[in-house]
Amino acid sequence: MATTYHSRSNSFPSQSHPAIESVEDHLCRLRADDSESTSVCSKLASLRNLHEGIDDLIQMPSVQQTLSQGNWINELLEGSLKLVDLCALSREIVCLTKESVQDLESSIRRNKAEAATSADVSAYVASRKKITKMVNKSIKNLKSFNHKSTTDNDLLTMMKEAESRDLSVLKSVLTLLSGENEKSSKTNWSLLSKFTTQNSRVYSESGAEDLSSLNIQKSTKNIDSKSMLKQLKSSEMTIQELEEGLEALFRSLIKTRVSLLNVLSH
Repeated sequence: MATTYHSRSNSFPSQSHPAIESVEDHLCRLRADDSESTSVCSKLASLRNLHEGIDDLIQMPSVQQTLSQGNWINELLEGSLKLVDLCALSREIVCLTKESVQDLESSIRRNKAEAATSADVSAYVASRKKITKMVNKSIKNLKSFNHKSTTDNDLLTMMKEAESRDLSVLKSVLTLLSGENEKSSKTNWSLLSKFTTQNSRVYSESGAEDLSSLNIQKSTKNIDSKSMLKQLKSSEMTIQELEEGLEALFRSLIKTRVSLLNVLSH
């Protein structure tokens, strides 16, 4: 059930204010995404729209007055910095993943569609292990992220829920890049028949993106190179979409942080 925020502060704008309604609508859509097979890329787009609404909200004098009370602005700034850092790290992992996929593709093409060399496959597997280690460390660090509101103030509660949504989607991005699927077990190359290709991108039967095929083993060098190349190319397109989504979200997070810093300086 969607959360409804009621004003508990004279400085908090009316619930019917368009800026409040906009943020509530975006949060409601993100809540609905949790119970549906919504792609991670779509969730990233929803977060970008959410932050556009939040930025409009922060520009309101009444909201700035409310945020200036107590230690709320510092609490939000602390969460904002952690989200910016996490998004930046996610972008780095996407770039590393994209590079490793492109390197293996180049290896296959250099061999004129023959199987990639053992050395190239080993280098790819080593790169995937490094990426998985980075992802696991990042997800472990998320446990210390405090995204729960420490007050019953509706504005802060709304802002903290937005943080929680950011955190959840970025965790989904990291999990996807590790080759894991949050709702199903890991899939290997021999099970690729369970997946379909739509618009040259790979999706699981649930409709969400799937990059489990990135986690190949050294023995995979014996697999049909054309099938491998096709699968890598499909994965690369999903990775490209993730990269674009993270870039847009990163800019939105920076914009929100700048707006919060402006409140602190006034």
